Order: sequence, then structure tokens, then C-alpha cells
Amino acid sequence: MMMNRLNIKRTVGSCLMAMAFFSCTHTDQTPTKDFVDYVNPYIGNISHLLVPTYPTVHLPNSMLRVYPERGDYTSDRVNGLPVVVTSHRGSSAFNLSPVQGEVSRPIVSYSYDLENITPYSYSVYLDEADIQVEYAPSHQAGIYHISFGTEGDNALVVNTKNGKLVAEEKGVSGYQVIDNTPTKIYLYLETSQLPLRKGVLADGKVDMESKEGSAIALYYGSEKNLNLRYGISFISAEQAKKNLQRDITTYDVKAVADAGRRIWNKTLGKIVIEGGSEDEKEIFYTSLYRTYERMINLSEDGKYYSAFDGKIHEDGGVPFYTDDWIWDTYRATHPLRILIEPQKELDMIRSYIRMAEQSDRRWMPTFPEVTGDSHRMNGNHAVAVIWDAYCKGLKDFDLEAAYEACKGAITEKTLLPWLRCPLTELDKFYQEKGFFPALNPGEEETCKAVHSFERRQAVAVMLGNCYDNWCLAQIARTLNKTDDYKKFMRMSYTYRNVYNAETGFFHPKNKDGKFIEPFDYRYSGGQGARGYYGENNGWIYRWDVQHNPADLIALMGGQASFIERLNQTFNEPLGRSKFDFYHQLPDHTGNVGQFSMANEPCLHIPYLYNYAGQPWMTQKRIRVLLNQWFRNDLMGVPGDEDGGGMTAFVVFSMMGFYPVTPGSPTYNIGSPVFQSAKMEVGDGHYFEIIAENYAPDHKYIQSATLNGTPWNKPWFSHADIQNGGRLVLQMGDKPNKKWGIASDAVPPSSESLPE
Repeated sequence: MMMNRLNIKRTVGSCLMAMAFFSCTHTDQTPTKDFVDYVNPYIGNISHLLVPTYPTVHLPNSMLRVYPERGDYTSDRVNGLPVVVTSHRGSSAFNLSPVQGEVSRPIVSYSYDLENITPYSYSVYLDEADIQVEYAPSHQAGIYHISFGTEGDNALVVNTKNGKLVAEEKGVSGYQVIDNTPTKIYLYLETSQLPLRKGVLADGKVDMESKEGSAIALYYGSEKNLNLRYGISFISAEQAKKNLQRDITTYDVKAVADAGRRIWNKTLGKIVIEGGSEDEKEIFYTSLYRTYERMINLSEDGKYYSAFDGKIHEDGGVPFYTDDWIWDTYRATHPLRILIEPQKELDMIRSYIRMAEQSDRRWMPTFPEVTGDSHRMNGNHAVAVIWDAYCKGLKDFDLEAAYEACKGAITEKTLLPWLRCPLTELDKFYQEKGFFPALNPGEEETCKAVHSFERRQAVAVMLGNCYDNWCLAQIARTLNKTDDYKKFMRMSYTYRNVYNAETGFFHPKNKDGKFIEPFDYRYSGGQGARGYYGENNGWIYRWDVQHNPADLIALMGGQASFIERLNQTFNEPLGRSKFDFYHQLPDHTGNVGQFSMANEPCLHIPYLYNYAGQPWMTQKRIRVLLNQWFRNDLMGVPGDEDGGGMTAFVVFSMMGFYPVTPGSPTYNIGSPVFQSAKMEVGDGHYFEIIAENYAPDHKYIQSATLNGTPWNKPWFSHADIQNGGRLVLQMGDKPNKKWGIASDAVPPSSESLPE
């Protein structure tokens, strides 16, 4: 499938069906907002400690992304004009600096005002310089209009931070090396006006005799309006020029922005909501927009560069995607895409298989970026993405090849975080003894491979590996690999080996098999609790058995004890001052007791009441958490959003359901925020969630029907909705504590251990 061509003459006909549900008119004929008008890219740009989101300008899953390069939202300076961000949260690979008068710096730090950002456009007034800027992106090309407010000798400086640029007749071409890797990104930039003169900027001076360097200055004399457009490529500067010529054939910024607006309207229109406040609609559609920031399509005219072998490949009509922090996106971003973008999700899975085939050890990657597998965090959760898609009916890929790559990553590669190397003595110990050994307080590290900052994360890597093994076991059974199925199922239950029955927590053991003592489930483990857990403390990892809540309930002594401990998570005090707590656990923000709304391992926790006979508590928790922590303002995201990792949770939860266990073709029911949500699930089919007796404070389900049948379960299967369906929920302001509590109404968990 070729990259979508940006056609300036494209009509909005393909969008009319979706927009008909949404863009009706009032009696005074004033049109309501389109879908994209509800996107506020500034939501979450500042927060408690970390930087949750950036105001990203891009088309859905496209290679070209930009945002203003500044320290944070509150900074009053912007460093040049961005050209392309090569990774989520990265800096711009190239910078443009319009200058009036003397040229002395490769990147100008501007004071700015009147900034306006939409998903498809960027405008800003550089007030001290008196320069107005307008911008719009396409898939692999972008366009700027720069207006100098006063007469002068006007120039444009194009800069690369780690590469080489060459002055062309009407602009610049060149490349930048990314993060000191073999990967390069290429640029071809041209202006509508011929430069009067040009030269290389170095050491504060412009050399008019030289035409190659890291910063090129182009002079345009008294020309007050400068039009420029550019293409990018991971293949070559020549391909960057072709990408520009394919994508943009005008110097009209508005025309390109209008085309991008139509693309976003069609994309966001895959889910149509009714009811709710204007703020809730902005939160919802902004969250949906965030899920399209990654992965990105690297195919360029049927070819793509792969950092996994450093070669250019033919894509065979299947786009190649990369840039995915799968440690968190497997939880909700990929499951959402299975529903509303099934073909794109298939192409991404095929891309993962290609990555593995092109890598030296043929392991499935864990954090694929444009520079290859950075292997951040822990776990090998691509196996969850692959099995989740397959068990939900997306089967048009090589499952055997995917299985072998996942098996290699899980059984041949160390579980230690932030490393990509073969098994260490710690991994071999785990495979033999059934638990990952931890260090006693004050004990020096004995394994040279352990990352000095990330440490062992002994319990966290075990729990993640249990889930990955469960997913791998399901694939093995599908492929009739019985011995493998039994082996991986046994590994999926090893969390039992570190469960402390006296405390009800997953508790690290030392190499002698003894629980580490003394122990504080809030603070033990050092910075980020990384000695034993990872970014979150023991109160969060207490619930990290996504594949088997039923067994966790049994370990805790039954539903009553499980509920008591679940409630206590939301009530347990920090135990120290906020200053001390967040100094040690800066990722563990958005606190409700020890629960953290700000980190992805926590997202499924509020739904666990469904497994223990209290669905009404899930309904309460979800609505309270959404209201407390996700708002239409600059601090409206409680922690790291990670390009869809957290906002997909918001999309699902505001609609009223959530995939607690990717790899199980089931969804847990929560509490819908809107009167109705209508989701396009392919081939002209729609799944609808209707909240009857709707009111903002009616968060509790009184009764339900699914596809016309009375429904008394707090979950439903993918088969119930994959060809369209209708979930009707009767809502009220007081809980119906009898709905969904029958013993046969519990959502499915893992099967029992095989003999």
C-alpha cells in the first residue's frame, strides 16, 4: 500500500459520512465544530514533574512531525523553526532561522507570542524580530511562509546539528546523523525566490566562497515574504526531493493545511461521540489524536530504510512502520488500533516481523525507533501485540515467523532493563530456580551487565516476563507446539514464587530464596524503586498479573480480601512528604493513595473490581480518576503520556470499556462519559455504546443489553462487536450493586496450568 498522496484539490467527500454525525448546524445556521477542532495540542504540555506531551504537528502516523523546540511550555524562547522530529520527544533534526541583518548564529533563540498550534498547522509571531511564521505539514514534506515585518537585508539560516548541508540553486540539501548511529535523515529544501547570495556560516561569520557546511545562510535582500518548502527522507537527499515533489506542489500554506485538516477530520471521525461537555469532547479527541503520533510510516515510494540492518529495502506494497515504545503502547494503543485501524495494525505487525528478520540475532524488538531497537524499559511485549491481533481476527501475517522471533527475545535475551544482550547469570538463575534474584540492601552488584542506574528491577522483570510467556504460550498452542505451550505456561505462573502470603505483595527474594527484609513496599528499591520494581513501587506491581486476575484473587484469599487490598491501594498514604516521595519516585505521580494515574502499569488496576464481584466500584473509580487527572488544560495529563500509551486509556475509558488483558479477546466494561459513542470497526460496521438515562453524574450501570440481549456481565468479547454491535447501558446516580456480580459473570482469566 503506497504512502497517501497529498492532493491539494482533494475534496472532503470521503469525510462527509462521518462528519454528518457531528457537524450539524444550529437553528441560527452557525456550524458546530469539526472533529479536529476539538483537538487541543497544549493539553498536558506541563505537569507535576515530567513533560507528559508535546504540541505535535503532523498527519496521522506520518514520518514528518514537528513541534516548537523550547525547554518546556513555560519557556519564553523558541530555538529556531523546527523541520522534523526524528523520535517521540526528540529535538528537531534541522532548524531554520529567519534573520534580518547580520547573520552570526546557526540557531537563533527567539522571543515569541501569538502562537497557535493545531494537528495540521503552526503559526507564531517572533515579536522581537518582528517576523510572522505560518507552517503546515504533509506526510514527508512541509511548507513555511515567513513574513518580515520591516525592510532589511533578510536571510534564512538552515542548520544541522550533526551532519552536512550543501547550498543548492534555490535552497539547501544535506543530512544529519541521528544520535551518533549509522542512521541519517536527509533534507531537500527550496524557496520560491532565488537567493541573491549564499554561504557557509562558521565561527560567527559567513563564508560566501564555501557552499558546504553544517549551517548555510541564504540571503534574499529586501524581500519581505519568503516561501519555502522541503522534503525529508531516510534514504537520500534525492529521495527527499522526490518526496517533496510528490507531497506538495504549491507554496500556499493554507492549501496544505486545509488538506491536512481534511485528513485529520476523516481520521478522528472514526469515533463519533454525543453528549458530554465541550471540555470532555476536547479531552477525548485530543487523546485520540495522540494515539496517531506513533508508529510512523517510513516507506518512501515503495522503499524504506531499516536501521535494523542499515539497508534500503523494497516494501512490497506493505508500509514499514517504526518508533514504538511498546512497554506501554501494547496495553491500549495497539488494541484501539485493532478496532479502528485494523489494516494499519496489520502493517505494523508485519513491520515488527521484518525488524526481527533484519536484526543480527533475529529477536523481536522491544523499543523500535528510527535508529533501531533501543531496548528501553523492560519486558518483550511485542508478543502481546501480535497475539492480541491474532486472537481478535487479524491473521494476515506470518504467525510462525513472529513466534520464533518472540521466543528468541523471551528465552535468549536478558530480562535486565535497558539492555540487549544474551542471557546473564541472573536470567539463567531465574530459568532454573523460578525467580529472579534480588540484592539485599547494601549488597554490591555482582552481575557486570546490570545497568548502573536502571538496576535489576527483579520483581518487575519477572512479572512482565510471566505475562509475555502467557502470550507466547497461546501462540505455541495455536501452532500445535504442545511442549512449548506447557513450558511457557509454567513460566507464566512463576509470579507465585515471589508472592508473600503474609503481606499480600510480590516481594523480592535474594539468591538464597529468602524474602528481602526489612522491606517497605512504598520506598524499598532506591531511586524509582528500581532495585526491585521499576518507576513504580510495590503497591503498583502488587496488581501486575494482567493475564490471571482470578489466580491473584485466589492468592489473596478470595474476593473479599482482594477488594479490601484493592481499596487500600487507593487509600494508603504516601508515608513521607510529597517532596520526599516524588524525589524518589518522580514517575509515580497522579496519586490517589498509592495508586498512580500517571504511569502505564497502573492503567488496568481500576478495572480489577470487575473480577471480584464489585463492578460498581470500577464504574466509580474510572469516572473519578478521569475527572481528577485528565482535564482540558496545560496540566491535564498526570504523567508521561508516551505518544498514545496513556491517552488510549482515556479514549477507551471515556467510551466505557477497556482491554485489561491484551491477548484475551475480551473487554471490561467501565462507565461511559458520553451519551453515545459510535466506533467504525471496518467494512461499514459500527460498534455503539449508548448510555440511556444519561446525565453527567449518572456513572453507575443499572442494567444493560448487548446486541439486543439482556447483559449481566461486566465484560464482553471481541466477537460480540467485531462485525458491529450495540451495547446499551441504563445509567443512574446510585450504584446497582447486584449488576454483573454473578459467579459466571466474571471476566476470563488464564487457563489452569497444564499437567
